[in-house]
Amino acid sequence: MPDATAPLAWTGTALRLLDQTRLPADEVHLHVTTVDDLVDAITRLAVRGAPALGAAGAYGVAIALRQAEREGWTGAALDAAVDRVRDARPTAVNLARAVDRVRPLLAQGADAVIRAADALVAAETAANDRIAANGADYLLDRCPRRPLRLLTHCNTGPLAAPGRGTALGVAAELHDRGTLALVYADETRPLLQGARLTAWELARLGIPHAVQADGAAAATILGGHVDAAVVGADRVAANGDTANKIGTLAVALACADAGVPFLVAAPSSTVDPTTPTGADIPIELRPEEEVLEWQGRRTAPAGTRGHNPAFDVTPARLVTALVTERRAFEIARGDLPPAGVGPGW
Repeated sequence: MPDATAPLAWTGTALRLLDQTRLPADEVHLHVTTVDDLVDAITRLAVRGAPALGAAGAYGVAIALRQAEREGWTGAALDAAVDRVRDARPTAVNLARAVDRVRPLLAQGADAVIRAADALVAAETAANDRIAANGADYLLDRCPRRPLRLLTHCNTGPLAAPGRGTALGVAAELHDRGTLALVYADETRPLLQGARLTAWELARLGIPHAVQADGAAAATILGGHVDAAVVGADRVAANGDTANKIGTLAVALACADAGVPFLVAAPSSTVDPTTPTGADIPIELRPEEEVLEWQGRRTAPAGTRGHNPAFDVTPARLVTALVTERRAFEIARGDLPPAGVGPGW
């Protein structure tokens, strides 16, 4: 039986998603059998996190194929539906890449697509285990203080990626080794993925943690309370520039000023050699209402406009290391991952 806390699982007839918009108050599962429902789940962040989106995209191709068979779609209608899944969130490269990976299997039927999606999930799960070990080894080799105090931004644990997650997997590995004191979890405005999701995961793992306002992160870092920051990524450009949840850049700048390591933990499937620099990464602009309202109630004056980029780009010069399943690449020193793609591809 699938893990009830996993972000997604294929049940045989549907894609089961843990609705992350309902956490931490309610653990509600969606059973997705149509492209409309999957695209809605992706765009409203019921499922999110680059590796998890890749898995959702791969299974989404099977959903589209089965719906086409039920409803008698033309080939053009099926292609358009697959494109809708692929393009539902433009910044997270794993989503488009996973769809492109399994799309050639359409002619072999839904079962072939599902097997490929299952293999992708298995490969990403194994990669995340290695990321956790590599990240923990890197930090223990370079940070003299014991136990360590980490800071993270947004959500990068099992809700965002198969298995242990990415950046939060590093924290979990340090905890398992008895070398982690505390995790500062930035609340992550405007949708509070840190306060709602990361804190939920840390509590389930028994890891000491404290949620803080995003605006507190720089003072926490410069105040000497953090030994390293570890974040995830939605896309890493060929030159090492990294796109992640909005607010990550401010954390990187504070770490640079304080001389604190700033690590990006991501599978090599998130490294995109076709994107030369961060300036070439498409940045998703989300609805204005997310920053103008809270729980459906207007918080800004009538007539005020909202600016709501979902991501920012951290220049490679600020990234101490990119930790993948291969090893830790010291990006700020020009140690870039080789061109190519990662597990499951």
